[in-house]
Amino acid sequence: MGMGLRTPKSHRYGHLFLVVLVLVLTTVELGTPRASADTARPVRPVVDCVDLVRDFAIPGTRAHVTEAAVVPSGGGEAEHCSVRGYVEPEVRFHLKLPTTTYTGRYFQYGCGGFCGVLSSPAMPDCGPRVGDLAVAATDDGHVGQGPVPTVDARWAADDQAARDDLAFRAPHVVSLAAKRLIARYYGKPPARSYFGGCSNGGREALLLAQRYPHDFDGILAGAPANYQAPLMLYQAWLARVNTAPDGGPVLTADKLPALHRAVLARCDHLDGLSDGQLDDPRRCDFDPAALRCPDGTDQPSCLTGAQVGTVRALYAGPTDEHGRRLYPAGQEPGSELAWSGWVTPSPQSGESMAALLADNYLRYLGYPLGTPHSSLAEVRFTAQEFHRLTHEGVRGGAMALDLSAFRRAGGKLILWHGWGDQVIPPGGTLDYYQRLTLRDGGLRATQRWARLFMVPSVQHCTGGDTLSAFDPLRALLAWVERGDAPDRIIATGQNADGAARTRPVHPYPLRTRYDGSGSVDDATNFVPVSPAAPPQDTVDWIGTYLHHQPGPTAP
Repeated sequence: MGMGLRTPKSHRYGHLFLVVLVLVLTTVELGTPRASADTARPVRPVVDCVDLVRDFAIPGTRAHVTEAAVVPSGGGEAEHCSVRGYVEPEVRFHLKLPTTTYTGRYFQYGCGGFCGVLSSPAMPDCGPRVGDLAVAATDDGHVGQGPVPTVDARWAADDQAARDDLAFRAPHVVSLAAKRLIARYYGKPPARSYFGGCSNGGREALLLAQRYPHDFDGILAGAPANYQAPLMLYQAWLARVNTAPDGGPVLTADKLPALHRAVLARCDHLDGLSDGQLDDPRRCDFDPAALRCPDGTDQPSCLTGAQVGTVRALYAGPTDEHGRRLYPAGQEPGSELAWSGWVTPSPQSGESMAALLADNYLRYLGYPLGTPHSSLAEVRFTAQEFHRLTHEGVRGGAMALDLSAFRRAGGKLILWHGWGDQVIPPGGTLDYYQRLTLRDGGLRATQRWARLFMVPSVQHCTGGDTLSAFDPLRALLAWVERGDAPDRIIATGQNADGAARTRPVHPYPLRTRYDGSGSVDDATNFVPVSPAAPPQDTVDWIGTYLHHQPGPTAP
């Protein structure tokens, strides 16, 4: 589950859950947190890069630097001190410290899927006024195996410590270690600290705001997998609902282009502009029966009766044996092209990514150690099974609504989600955000410190058939450091002819409307509009009580 920031790409679906970390230290070496960042003069190192190779204590544990070497500029990155090490027991991290262009800011990436891969953290381009940020990434305490390491969960079969590292501990302790190293290398701690991620990284981002509210000044949470255990049951349902009695898929990838075209033909104009994207898919009333094949035929341009039923189910989402929702959302109209390989099997492996992810979770990670586990083939979509997954799910979930400590500390939060997300239905984020605003005193009060952006077309963290990228990092820095609350962030992509497209995305629930003149691919020709009525985004589903379950707060 992915991220709008430019992180190194390993596997397209390694995004599946992404980004989180931590800021303030209470040691003398780190000094006072939340000072002003120096945007003019770079901060120079006070020790040699190699001098960072050492062991040192951080609250509750120890960190070990095993490698530190200067890397010359190249590949779009400035010269930096590359630091590798681990926090006990085995939470690996990679930290990059610019040698001449650092101006006092630290950014930590979350990781995708079940993590298990230590990616090289990219240095984001924040413009000359900001310069280069110190950046870090972690594997969350284990090494994944197999063709897609980020969905491997075998490491969790009998290791509670490793489970806890993934669930909540790793981003926090890596932030402590990274800031300790920053203070040693530059002679002072970072003036500002930021965390960003998508999917699992978005879960980590919300988790940090909820459980470690003083770690970061600003947090980006993209397509958050914060409803963790329910989301894994949803992935199992995606795989099973598309499985025929003979074990083959009901819906196949060759049907998706025609299905998507039919959805656009029905609903593209509803936002006032026929431009190849749905600005709010919830307004779409497409019935897949309109695409039903004539009796006795089966062509890529139409759907069989069984396929019509499966598509209807995918849009509706799963329910338990009593008809109660097991997840607060289903697939959105307009996301159909992204179902290929996620809902429908990959031609290469013969499996869907939803099936692979869910089976690993249910076999190795989803239930307490020493209790019976399940599998994709065995799991039942019942209230009992939902509640059996709650114990471990709460440990890694980030559904809590009390972010008051983060708000009081001056923290700023940007949530965002693509309307075309095939992995994590955007309706879950809308459900969470409205619950957050209701608890926090209303939308106006919440938007002083937390804003949500819903991005048309964008699939899981990145990609899309029109808009395909959304990067809110610069907006977050401006909000934290200058008090400029973001009233629009530009999404980018291409139109159907391959020409560049830019569109403004305004804080939800504002929508974007064409002003009637100029190119529809130019963001300057759009204005914000308010919805006709206040949104009603909370959903009555079986897991509502999880918003009030506290998670662990161990270091």
